[in-house]
Amino acid sequence: MSDGAVLHVKGRVLAGPQDVRDELWVVDGRISYDRPVTARDVVTVTGWTLPGLVDAHCHVGLDSHGPVSADVAEKQALTDREAGALLLRDAGSPSDTRWIDDREDLPKIIRAGRHIARTRRYIRNYAWEIEPEDLVAYVAQEARRGDGWVKLVGDWIDRDLGDLSACWPREAVAAGIAEAHRLGARVTAHCFAEDSLRDLVESGIDCVEHATGLTDDLIPLFASRGVAIVPTLINIATFPALAEGGQSRFPRWSAHMRRLHERRYETVRNAHDAGIPVYVGTDAGGTLPHGLAAAEVAELVTAGIPAVEAISAGTWGAREWLGRPGLEEGAPADLVVYETDPRADVRVMADPRRVVLNGRIVG
Repeated sequence: MSDGAVLHVKGRVLAGPQDVRDELWVVDGRISYDRPVTARDVVTVTGWTLPGLVDAHCHVGLDSHGPVSADVAEKQALTDREAGALLLRDAGSPSDTRWIDDREDLPKIIRAGRHIARTRRYIRNYAWEIEPEDLVAYVAQEARRGDGWVKLVGDWIDRDLGDLSACWPREAVAAGIAEAHRLGARVTAHCFAEDSLRDLVESGIDCVEHATGLTDDLIPLFASRGVAIVPTLINIATFPALAEGGQSRFPRWSAHMRRLHERRYETVRNAHDAGIPVYVGTDAGGTLPHGLAAAEVAELVTAGIPAVEAISAGTWGAREWLGRPGLEEGAPADLVVYETDPRADVRVMADPRRVVLNGRIVG
């Protein structure tokens, strides 16, 4: 596709749950639903089109050992792009990936700064590890460093207890969340277990990652406050192996992890049915590879979320939640084209026919 060419996308354009069109045009990198008057050099793509996929929980610039080189971070971003994930919420990374913003061929990233964790209560080399009296200061620092989000570690294994437990006293987390909001940032938190959730939600948190500890008595609280969850079911699938590895040292923790895994689909389905916003996230970049957003959509369907709503959780709905456009008139042309209707079988989303980023065909 040459510079100055007009891209014509036709077939079925799924711009929203009730917004289905026959075609769109891409002119100077932006979407138009009107045929350009002077369209001479036209490239046509046919198929079923969605907004660029969203991975609302990944970690560009991070692997299982900590920060990675720019070359590795670039490969991570390219892997997401090839899979059609063109908008990434980086839910905590110690790497400086601002250079990606200057690359029109790489996905757009919304950063949450670096994780903020309690001392010795998270994965080594990932987070700022601090005590509660320093939480407000670090929240302010990461709110300024990120793109409108801050990431807390809400719970982790307590070695003395031998199980998951909340990392922060309620008054500390309430003050931290209030500071983030004062600075115009939203707050999310890593939470596997049950006992940190009420304090976080009643303190005003905006989102919870994983949320495997979400119980029937907490679901109405989440729903009434509009707190979103990003279940990362692909990551939760690793719980049995983690539990097996920790069985001899932390049997209580291992049993807890198995219980959380066993009820994972029921937890997500009950949350959705109660009206809690659910979004797609993979947790790629730690121990999991990038490029799995479509697989996470399929997991949401397995959990019992209807296909169109699961698609929304990883496309137009997620983009609206994150404040980024979908397939609206004049928006940057970030879209994915498929062979068949993803509403009939979401598994097609793992095999894009074409990927268009900033108006250019990149895959």
